[in-house]
Amino acid sequence: MKKLLILFIVIGTSMSSLYSQTKTIEGRLISEDFETLPQVSIMINDTVEVGRTDANGFFLIDIPITEKKIMFVFVGMESTSIELVDKCDRIEVVMMGIYNYDFMSLKRAERKRKKRYKKLSEIHKQAFEKGIFETEYACYNREFESLYLEDN
Repeated sequence: MKKLLILFIVIGTSMSSLYSQTKTIEGRLISEDFETLPQVSIMINDTVEVGRTDANGFFLIDIPITEKKIMFVFVGMESTSIELVDKCDRIEVVMMGIYNYDFMSLKRAERKRKKRYKKLSEIHKQAFEKGIFETEYACYNREFESLYLEDN
């Protein structure tokens, strides 16, 4: 009887661990100006906060293995959504600051944002060369998100 009870307990715990698989992701966040970003909210499903960065912009989070998108939110910075690549467990992200584009058309403001966005991969590479990041290239997918215009 005891052996049967122990067998049920072992099978039960192994089955529950199959359904609650998570992966650990570590990384760092900086701004376009190579400044660290403390207390950035890290979210999944657009509403569930899974962690925050420390004073130096580093983070370590556990997310469900099925989760493919992570969003970073910080005051004064544009929220950043990235799509995870399966084999990547180290994420280093450059966040863009929020700028005011006063006295110009929405189309021109969007062009300026896109121009800044295109420089992010170069900033990532420079951060690697300066020793801020550990990886030379980003191992996630990130797309430009239009704020002002629908068709882009």
